[in-house]
Amino acid sequence: MDVRRLQMLLQLSRLGSMREVADELGTTTSTVSQQIAALAREAGTALVEPDGRRVRLTPAGRRLAQHAVTILAAVEAARLDLDPGAEPAGTLRVAGFASAVRRSLLPVAADLAAGHPKVRLHIYEHEPMESLALLASDDVDLALTYDYNLAPAAGDPAVESRPLWSTGWSLAVPRTVPAARDDAPAVFAIFRDHDWIANSRSTADEHVVRTIASMAGFEPRIAHRADSLELVQDLIVAGLGVGLLPTDQPTLPGIRLLPLAAPEVRLRSYAVVRRGRAQWPPLALVLDLLAARAASTGTM
Repeated sequence: MDVRRLQMLLQLSRLGSMREVADELGTTTSTVSQQIAALAREAGTALVEPDGRRVRLTPAGRRLAQHAVTILAAVEAARLDLDPGAEPAGTLRVAGFASAVRRSLLPVAADLAAGHPKVRLHIYEHEPMESLALLASDDVDLALTYDYNLAPAAGDPAVESRPLWSTGWSLAVPRTVPAARDDAPAVFAIFRDHDWIANSRSTADEHVVRTIASMAGFEPRIAHRADSLELVQDLIVAGLGVGLLPTDQPTLPGIRLLPLAAPEVRLRSYAVVRRGRAQWPPLALVLDLLAARAASTGTM
């Protein structure tokens, strides 16, 4: 099969429009249509079907597009073996949680703009399970995820995970509550009769809360669920509950952070890719930049 035709099919699967594919590859819509038709003849099956005034990939087209990722990556790797000075180029789709996007990806985006303008980022904010689902369906190339030391993520042989940084979390309570320094179960026990706040889009922090609460001998009453850390703070200031917040981030004046130890609570962030894809030059470059930034901040 013609490599350029496979590239057009892959771009069509990502962009959804022959016109956008033509713009991306610097050709005409007519050329894209002709090349996709020729690829369908080579494959012996229809690859696209009408969808109103546009087209969409058939199931066979989607499967071939998934194969195209590996095929094109292998071709690119072979080309780079002959031309090691080639500059990475292409669009990298990244799904990640908000803190990782702010802390890790935005600085990398600035580095790319300054030193590698041919690599473009498309960024989507998602919680880990959402990001991993998008990675599995090949809707993104890189997932920035997290787990907790007390709620480790399950392993998946289909992906490769690279540690980036970690940060401690504390129990956030209203400022009117006296400071408490004790082991985590003893600190939690103080709030056994309070309402608790958990994440609305992930169960990881709730698992941590329930784990420490069980060590303290009680069942936490999860009354509120919020994805935004800012909203969690607002709920705490309003006296509606207590919950976990990162220790190293600024908080509202009405918040007190109670340190947790024995056990401590740490959020651990990762860069996750589908196995065998990490050598694609734009992805390899971004992975290296993410690792370098994590090393320079001393939070790995």
